[in-house]
Amino acid sequence: MRSEQLTRPRPAGGATDATAVAHPNIALIKYWGKSDERLFLPRTDSLSMTLDIFPTTTRVRLAPEADQDTVTFNGERASGEAARRIAAFLDLVRERAGSAQRAVVHTENTVPTGAGLASSASGFAALAVAASAAYGLDGDPRALSRLARRGSGSASRSIFGDFAVWHAGTDDLSSYAEPVDAAADLDPALVVAVVNAGPKEVSSREAMRRTVDTSPLFEPWAISSKDDLVDMRSALSRGDLDAVGEIAERNALGMHATMLAARPAVRYMSPASLTVLDAVLQLRRDGVPAYVTMDAGPNVKVLCRRTDADKVATAVRGAAPDSAVHTAGPGRGARLLTEDER
Repeated sequence: MRSEQLTRPRPAGGATDATAVAHPNIALIKYWGKSDERLFLPRTDSLSMTLDIFPTTTRVRLAPEADQDTVTFNGERASGEAARRIAAFLDLVRERAGSAQRAVVHTENTVPTGAGLASSASGFAALAVAASAAYGLDGDPRALSRLARRGSGSASRSIFGDFAVWHAGTDDLSSYAEPVDAAADLDPALVVAVVNAGPKEVSSREAMRRTVDTSPLFEPWAISSKDDLVDMRSALSRGDLDAVGEIAERNALGMHATMLAARPAVRYMSPASLTVLDAVLQLRRDGVPAYVTMDAGPNVKVLCRRTDADKVATAVRGAAPDSAVHTAGPGRGARLLTEDER
């Protein structure tokens, strides 16, 4: 399996209206904690799988007559922190483009927002691609990855399809994602159990700060995560899905342990999360290779072979009957849509 490069149809004739689509990614080696909050530089490298479900579609149209940006989110006018983050991101794009023109932004997001399902990753990846095209910036994938990172760190990885590694770096230029090659016969699936689609009580940003500042387990986890990344890249290259799953599970549960040790503790796992974890352990006892990963939220993702995905999904539904269960495979990177696709 070879990670897909960004496809970049350019708007014709220097058009100032562009639409892009991007998908969320789920980190198998986690990003947790920043070394620079202004530049969104992470404390550690991370590695993810881009999904083929939950797309975000964003249209950016320049509005020379406007004196402020207008943002609609799923048909509703955005306000508060969401609108502020998008306006700040567009200011960064305008600065790079040498433009003062405001924009009209329409976003349709199918990812449950703020629930630990990487809605900000798909959202800012789509915005980065569409805004760059509308303002005439370079569509180079590495440049887009750096730009998307400034909206949401994990968005740097959603620029690419399949598997991607985000290099932590030490400054703006050295912190970017790039594709990771995996064996051609690797055929993974992620069964996503949405046990709670509501927003989190503690935001990822606040949880990261608290964990880095107060958890005695954070530094040991960050050190071990470097070894996990080396092991993960080796497992992907040789197509060893069991090793991929084992490494992903230990990395994710280690991250959650750092949060539980924060002061005060950050606990995203819910009783429903734990029932799914128990079901996955039982699947393994029954001879079905399945492995858990979780981000900053209660929702659980189960890595397995695509041929086992239906069996895993059935077990997850039985463990958490009130959950919405989705099955994903590796997805495409962020891309501009042609006129016919819009």
